[in-house]
Amino acid sequence: MKTEQLTCDYLIVGAGAVGMAFADVLLHETNANILIIDKNAKPGGHWNYAYPFVTLHQPSAFYGVCSKELNRGVIDKTGLNEGLMGLASGQEVSAYFDAVMNETFLPSNRVQYYPLCEYKGNNQFVSMLNSKHYNVTVNKKIVDATYLNTNIPLTHTPSFTRDDDVAFTPVNTVVQMIEGFNNYVVVGGGKTGIDTCLWLLENHVAPHNIHWVVSRDAWLLNRKNTQPLDDFFFHSIGAQANQMEAIAASSSIEDMFDKLEERGVLLRIDKKVRPSMFHGATVSELELKALQTLPSVVRQGRVKHISRDKLRFEDTTWSMPDNALVIDCSASALTNLEMKAVFDGDTITPQTVRAYQPVFSAALIAHVEAAYSDEQQKQMLTQVVPLPNRDIDWLPMTAAMLRNMQIWGEDPALKAWIYHCRLDGFSKIVHGVAKDDMQKMQVLGRLKQAAAPAMQKLMIYIHSLKASGQL
Repeated sequence: MKTEQLTCDYLIVGAGAVGMAFADVLLHETNANILIIDKNAKPGGHWNYAYPFVTLHQPSAFYGVCSKELNRGVIDKTGLNEGLMGLASGQEVSAYFDAVMNETFLPSNRVQYYPLCEYKGNNQFVSMLNSKHYNVTVNKKIVDATYLNTNIPLTHTPSFTRDDDVAFTPVNTVVQMIEGFNNYVVVGGGKTGIDTCLWLLENHVAPHNIHWVVSRDAWLLNRKNTQPLDDFFFHSIGAQANQMEAIAASSSIEDMFDKLEERGVLLRIDKKVRPSMFHGATVSELELKALQTLPSVVRQGRVKHISRDKLRFEDTTWSMPDNALVIDCSASALTNLEMKAVFDGDTITPQTVRAYQPVFSAALIAHVEAAYSDEQQKQMLTQVVPLPNRDIDWLPMTAAMLRNMQIWGEDPALKAWIYHCRLDGFSKIVHGVAKDDMQKMQVLGRLKQAAAPAMQKLMIYIHSLKASGQL
């Protein structure tokens, strides 16, 4: 079969949230021609395979692409997110990215989109439908928007084995499997496990019929502190000031986490259990209270094998309840924790340059590519913020984020771009504070005063962790 020749300025591999956010900025800030290839039939990446009750964990107001609102503009009036900004469902997010592609990208006549295609390297890709080969002449750069490699329950291979007669389902197909069981065993302590336990509770499953298998407890973020509205200023910006003060006032890493919890920056499900994990999962206070009603939380480490009558762990077993459905929520969302340079010759590899915000990060990286010509300056402006896994990973993540924010703040043009970027979330409510609003000015003063001492304390802790081989 003859290879078709194509030409573009930027070849973007991956039409997930990161690839879409990157392409959107290029489209609106340059005259570049863009070619996007993706394995999926529709844009949106892992959202194409989302479980039916998934929602964003952060407000929809700062998710998606810069040029198109995702937020429904409402405060939730019911449910466990009541009183907070709306969280788009998986179906809404999928439809949103489809609309961005078909209503913004393709009508521009500067975006070529090849779904159901697999990139083979060396500027070549192949159709998964008919095996047609394509070779691309790339005038500027290749953008690898697949590097973070989101893992999902539907397609991942569990780390445990199981007997064939176990009633078992990935969370993606739990709705089809749910009928006829007395008990539900949820395997996985991360965001997906949280979502599944909350979904069962909201559907009137009694707490004692839900058994949550948690290999590691996690520190969680309070969603009230992530609301990009002026009405939440004292929660969102106040939490940032509290965070800096807690770090600066701490006497040890353990004391720092205690103070972060005391100041409302971090949450945990069980006060008696010391978390050893941090993935950045966000919960509302109502969701936290609901999770705390679960009497059966199994904390025995990682599951090794599942049979109908027991779960086997490394050093012990746990007896399975009668007539139980096992729901697999054990997939780790981001599997590629290794960092590499964002800008490296003719390749751009988007990664997080601000914690918790991969789409903002992708948009900022695209803007830096569009607005700056010096490669060394591009690298300085886009230093990678490492993805967290363990509790102690919170420290280098936070230090890297503070470093980047300081560097960005010293660049007036970039600072102005961030202010106008809808994916940023908080710049507008900070800059909108009136000089005579003494209460808000006091919060900003606290934040500014504690920032440098907090950074110094973080560097001391990080140095000690590296010296002991923990980082």
